[in-house]
Amino acid sequence: MKKLFFFLFLLIPFTKNFAQNNSVNNPEKIVGADISFLPQLEARGNKFSDNGVQKDAILILKNHGFNYIRLRIFNDPAADSGYSPHQGFCDLDHTKQMAKRIKAAGMKFLLDFHYSDTWADPGKQFKPAAWKDLNIFLLAQAVHDYTVQVLTALQQQNTLPDMVQVGNEINHGILWPDGNVNQINYLASLLSSGTKAVREVDPKIKVMLHIACGGQNEESRAFLDSMIDRNISFDVIGQSYYPKWHGTIADLQNNLNDLSKRFKQDIIVVEYSEHKQEVNDIAFGIQNKKMIGTFIWEPLNTWEKIFDKDGTSNKLIAVYDDIKAKYLVP
Repeated sequence: MKKLFFFLFLLIPFTKNFAQNNSVNNPEKIVGADISFLPQLEARGNKFSDNGVQKDAILILKNHGFNYIRLRIFNDPAADSGYSPHQGFCDLDHTKQMAKRIKAAGMKFLLDFHYSDTWADPGKQFKPAAWKDLNIFLLAQAVHDYTVQVLTALQQQNTLPDMVQVGNEINHGILWPDGNVNQINYLASLLSSGTKAVREVDPKIKVMLHIACGGQNEESRAFLDSMIDRNISFDVIGQSYYPKWHGTIADLQNNLNDLSKRFKQDIIVVEYSEHKQEVNDIAFGIQNKKMIGTFIWEPLNTWEKIFDKDGTSNKLIAVYDDIKAKYLVP
């Protein structure tokens, strides 16, 4: 018996290391979609069908291999200057409703904080109207408190996100002018407030820094290095890739391969639309990461959508059957 106990004791470090190595060799593979427009489409009366059968769009996506849904959230989209005046789509209430549907479908959930009342991206990062007169110190506190408020509300209904973005396409900063990338220390302070808030609510939630530099390696490296130098804690590098702004497929592949070697964080293409198969092949080809994959942006109704105007799934959805068979099925 003593010999058996000693053998098992020696085996513990091996099994621990095997589990760690196995998690890298067999990473969590994500086939995701941002479908934040869905409540608006449904409010207009849109219906979705696949193979002649009408279904919840979320379940159609799941049937074709999608396992993660991304939602954006705005502070006060119902404001006159907000994303959805007087209706408030993509506010906390709509997010809570969608989160319930996602979890009921057995899928995972990425929440994208824009920290704005309307769209935030590299060309604009407007402060929420309620925060417009706050100085940098009060802004940092507001980011923290708002992040905690939203996540706590989701936690109370048992629909916490599995992953959170602190800002949307933030390579030029957030909450301009205070958090412009040209004021890198102020930007880091704001991002630190957001990441700490996520960790406080639930340290198991993965934190993503999302930049729009799919094919721009030098800019990607400079931004990520600057955040790491300022002790920003994050788990995932999220990249947007649109050829119009971010280069060729080869540029994307070169950038992601380089980042995978330079940084310990996992890597996800968190926005794309074109070159569906190629983008997924590149994302799933990244080595030595615990989490890899993609999120197509608004495939229900935007750009190279996988549903026709009448809500019927089209031939592009078959790409995801191939991706499912190639990367998700054991």
